[in-house]
Amino acid sequence: MLRRSNVALLAGLLFATATPIKAQWVEPVGEGWLAFAVFHQDTRRFYDLSGESRDLFSEGHARTTSSFLTAATGLFPGVDTWVQLSFSDLNYDDLAGERSSTGLGDTRIWLRAAPLQWLGSSFPFTIRGGVKLPVGDFNVDSEIIPLGDGQRDWELMAELGHSFYPRSLYVMGWIGYRWRELNTESRKDFGNELFFFAQVGGKAGPLGYKVALDGWDGEPGVIEGLPVASAQRDLIQVQPSVLVPAGPGQFELGARFTLSGRNLPAGTAYYLGYFVDWSLF
Repeated sequence: MLRRSNVALLAGLLFATATPIKAQWVEPVGEGWLAFAVFHQDTRRFYDLSGESRDLFSEGHARTTSSFLTAATGLFPGVDTWVQLSFSDLNYDDLAGERSSTGLGDTRIWLRAAPLQWLGSSFPFTIRGGVKLPVGDFNVDSEIIPLGDGQRDWELMAELGHSFYPRSLYVMGWIGYRWRELNTESRKDFGNELFFFAQVGGKAGPLGYKVALDGWDGEPGVIEGLPVASAQRDLIQVQPSVLVPAGPGQFELGARFTLSGRNLPAGTAYYLGYFVDWSLF
């Protein structure tokens, strides 16, 4: 199960990196943005239960290419919504053979509100809540790589940001909690997670840049109703990127380096994305 799950996890690990960041200013009504990102990771390593990086079992080799389309729009004064669709191509081979899956992954929807804005304050604080819907195929067959976890997640987070205008520099971040429902097919509960994200960004001449640090601390999982400490998952990763103006938007080129973890793949993912603002008015 660890070998097959490692492949499915690769796509799930990328979704946080795939979310564009515009600090904590909620989108105006009728305005928003659209972003498309493609990630690729090729790894033979994973973090074991003790946090040590080691080779995948049986000469395992995992290759993942995942794409994410994310859209945001302002709904009401101080309220916007984000929707993210995903598509993945997952491949894994070891001494036992090769397995692969290609198709739609899970869908995520968030609703974000700036409560202080309703009180007349411009302080960039927001509250965001969301759900992950199990759109991607899930199969308990050990020879099939699932395209999702087969269950819903719910999350709530508090976000803060600050711009150092007139300098082209900002900092922002969030901290939140994710509730993970039981997968009724596999009888597996992955365990709830406390997660965080922190980023600094700005411009240097015509180019933009971002450097982000994010991760999560998971609770022990539950399998067939029994707590399993060995199923606990943690991760910390750093994500530098460069933004290049192009047409009406900008390309983003970057990488995601894993720093530490438990029961998750190790290695570097490279990504390319394109971001553009839009308005109905």
